[in-house]
Amino acid sequence: MDDADAERLAQEGRWGFLHSEETGSAVDGPGMRVVFWTTGCEFRCTYCHNPDTWKLKHGQVVCADDILDELKKYKDYLRFSGGGLTISGGEPLVQAPFVMNIIRGAREMGIHTCLDTNGYLGDRLSDADLSQIDLFLLDLKSWDPETHLKVTAKQVEPVLNFARRLAARGRPMWVRFVLVPGHTDAPDNIKGVAAFAASLGNVERVDVLPFHQLGRFKWEQLGMKYELTDTPTPKPEETEAVKAVFRAYGLNCPS
Repeated sequence: MDDADAERLAQEGRWGFLHSEETGSAVDGPGMRVVFWTTGCEFRCTYCHNPDTWKLKHGQVVCADDILDELKKYKDYLRFSGGGLTISGGEPLVQAPFVMNIIRGAREMGIHTCLDTNGYLGDRLSDADLSQIDLFLLDLKSWDPETHLKVTAKQVEPVLNFARRLAARGRPMWVRFVLVPGHTDAPDNIKGVAAFAASLGNVERVDVLPFHQLGRFKWEQLGMKYELTDTPTPKPEETEAVKAVFRAYGLNCPS
């Protein structure tokens, strides 16, 4: 299957491409979550720990109905435990029709739905789609055009516009910010992200995620050059200091 065939299949909505799944995640939204990681991503983040999700065709072809059948096994537990479904990636909105078929089906079962997205392809979601998603996890790399382009190879404005759109419609959002020494840790960048998040009015929580080297081996396996070999993981006190900046802007940023 070539890239064009993969893209065509994904846009039909019934079928899609999955990288992996987890049935007991406690870090991808509230409560215990069933998480599906899709393939396909238009970003090329220098610190990505799942570069094997970038290409659509690297995923397993699955049917949306089969995923919903699997979710039925967990629906009672998810509903009564305060958990739900999270779709992550990759970037799920590369396969927006497929992802929305799953989300709508989950909502019909009374399951809380969550989308983990970088926001760049937010225009692929209609306002009706937004109303079907109970919580957005927005991976905000930077607010600064130059920094964002350096880190992701894409422009930041579509991401910021999507965040503003969610705010205008009152859609609940958690912001995720990855702290990468030498890339996203400049004081002006941190303050800029915090100020932007605080300005939205719908950000319920900010998670500061320290960079780690756990994905390095995937770059090597794929024969890709990894630029962050010498980049350290932030010390706990450094991460906590960044969290304090977000709190200073009135944001909920758990320890």
